[in-house]
Amino acid sequence: MSGHSKWSTIKHKKAAIDAKRGRMFTKIIKEITVAARMGGGDADSNPRLRTAILSAKGVNMPGENIDRAIKKGTGELPGVSYEEITYEGYGVGGVAVLVEVMTDNRNRTVAEIRTIFTKAGGALGESGCVSWMFRKLGLITVPAESIKEDALMEVALDCGAEDMSLEEDVFEVKTRFQDLEAVREAMEAKGVTIGSAEVTMIPQNTTQLDEEGARKMLKLMDNLDDHDDVQKVYANFDIPEDIMEKLGD
Repeated sequence: MSGHSKWSTIKHKKAAIDAKRGRMFTKIIKEITVAARMGGGDADSNPRLRTAILSAKGVNMPGENIDRAIKKGTGELPGVSYEEITYEGYGVGGVAVLVEVMTDNRNRTVAEIRTIFTKAGGALGESGCVSWMFRKLGLITVPAESIKEDALMEVALDCGAEDMSLEEDVFEVKTRFQDLEAVREAMEAKGVTIGSAEVTMIPQNTTQLDEEGARKMLKLMDNLDDHDDVQKVYANFDIPEDIMEKLGD
């Protein structure tokens, strides 16, 4: 199971845990605010905002929270100005890691991210050191219980998707990142239930980890994801199924 898919699955499960909900709300609110600031508060004409709102509704964020975040982005309400930065580094075994953040204090954030890497036996690298190992794609998730695999495959390909796979309880439909919104809208028009839709980074190759390495790498990913400024984390590791079973015990 790839690191990307494993981590996607973990995050889907974490989304249902109340203790994580407040932190997830904070991350999504930042995304909504920045999306509204950059592209305006009309979701119909702002694909990034529309995607952020879909994510917010996916975790049952109250509508008033969404509206307030949009107004902060458009300037109708006072708010913090966030800077978007992508950090690159290495985890255990040389695993490539990308960390996308939104911060109002670049110096504080980079120091804290560096500390997380160091404590996990990794290292923060220079810009461009690992990003070339990833491909930017659109990723749409569909609840597996909502549609048969063959039926979804036919619809997805017909709507312009590039690939599809089953990851535990969700189908992952991949598109060119430029086509994400068009494919999502086309699939919805055909009655497909969309769980989420986002631009993501897919590793072009993976590093296979043993049990100890897998535990350390998942801990690093978890600690990064728990940081309030971190929006998304990507890594190119692979965990064999037999080790996954041990980790699940």
